[in-house]
Amino acid sequence: QVQLVESGGGLVQAGGSLRLSCAASGRIFINYSMGWFRQAPGKEREFVAASAWNNGSTYYADSVKDRFTISKESAKNTVYLQMNSLKPEDTAVYYCAAVSKIGSDWYNPFGSWGQGTQVTVSS
Repeated sequence: QVQLVESGGGLVQAGGSLRLSCAASGRIFINYSMGWFRQAPGKEREFVAASAWNNGSTYYADSVKDRFTISKESAKNTVYLQMNSLKPEDTAVYYCAAVSKIGSDWYNPFGSWGQGTQVTVSS
């Protein structure tokens, strides 16, 4: 069973920053790429960022490229999402997940999601 706990969300003004954290079980952290998704009200969940398990390569949605940074801290089995220059359209519930890739698309192969963490960006 995948165990992931997200934290770090909150309310921030446009242009501000937040850092999200996701604590993962050791087995998942070592064996899978890790990623972040988000879901805004009335919209489908969408891919945000991923870090490949084998070489640490990072991937980003075009909408967050150059503003968000995904990173991992192996000693803590934790993956982070540093979000800078936040915009109101970044408002969403953010979820982390173990991820896999088909072609250029990242997805959650386990299908289950944690509780997520709410990010609200005011204008």
